[in-house]
Amino acid sequence: MDDLGRWAEPGLLILASLADGAKHGYAITADIAGEVGVTLGPGTLYAALSRLEKGGLIEGLPADGRRRPYRLTAAGAAELSSQATRMQRLAALSLDRLGTAPA
Repeated sequence: MDDLGRWAEPGLLILASLADGAKHGYAITADIAGEVGVTLGPGTLYAALSRLEKGGLIEGLPADGRRRPYRLTAAGAAELSSQATRMQRLAALSLDRLGTAPA
């Protein structure tokens, strides 16, 4: 079911990665792969970074050599919080209806 891949939406994964501090592209990719097991290719990563930056959810910092770090903006933090809360409610509802909610 390819439609369920939306849980791994690159923009949301990037926002979550940046929630604990600024990172450059490779560090974002490594963090996401290590934490959730999703590997973003360079094209996917940089297209999502561009969309997030244009949307004001992240901002690029001055380059450090060839690496350009990004950080979460206040708007990005608010969007991540909103999406995480929505996903948490859906997860609780799903587990409850499946009869597998934690005690």
